[in-house]
Amino acid sequence: MADRTVLIVDDEFAIRDMLRMALELAGFRCIEAENIQQAYTLVVDERPDILLLDWMLPGGSGLELLRRLKRNDITRDLPVIMLTAKTAEDNVIQGLDVGADDYITKPFAPKELIARVKALLRRSAGGTENERMQVADLLLDGESRRIFIGEHPVNMGPTEFNLLQFFMSHPERAYSRGQLLDQVWGANVYVEERTVDVHIRRLRKALQLPQADYSDLIQTVRGTGYRFSARGLSL
Repeated sequence: MADRTVLIVDDEFAIRDMLRMALELAGFRCIEAENIQQAYTLVVDERPDILLLDWMLPGGSGLELLRRLKRNDITRDLPVIMLTAKTAEDNVIQGLDVGADDYITKPFAPKELIARVKALLRRSAGGTENERMQVADLLLDGESRRIFIGEHPVNMGPTEFNLLQFFMSHPERAYSRGQLLDQVWGANVYVEERTVDVHIRRLRKALQLPQADYSDLIQTVRGTGYRFSARGLSL
């Protein structure tokens, strides 16, 4: 993970300092911001590889910055981990729905944070899978990490891409949320199972274009989890 840049956005110096020391010991380069205005400027100028974003910030919430980044074609694929003291499920789901790839609640152990940062960067890089897979007009190109429905590009985040890539590589088999976490997020990553449901919703939404709707390829298997299946669908 050498040469990877982490942008730490938190208004508390002590937290930024703790995160910076832990990340630098793990081989990362760190840059810091204490509010959303500074953070957005650094995202544009420095192009960090990953963003650690506090929920509560002066001058606007981290959620506000996240929305802004996801609306911009240049910054929408930036991996984001939310740092939050908010543990209520609605708050967590809200952050994931806006576009965060992961979240971690304060207080947290630096080792857990480093593990999540490394896992998210691996997911964003896409590993070594570079094959092209196609179902009807849905095309996934692993080498370029691009997805098309017919001639139309499909925009989705790195986690949704990796989910779809895994599903298309293993069609017609039902996977539990725990199995999907192990296969897509990694067995050593501490992510709650409800996170899977949020990313499944985002994946289905991404597969709904005005020209064609492929969201039904991702099927809910009651009592088990999810599967990818084209059987019985008119594509």
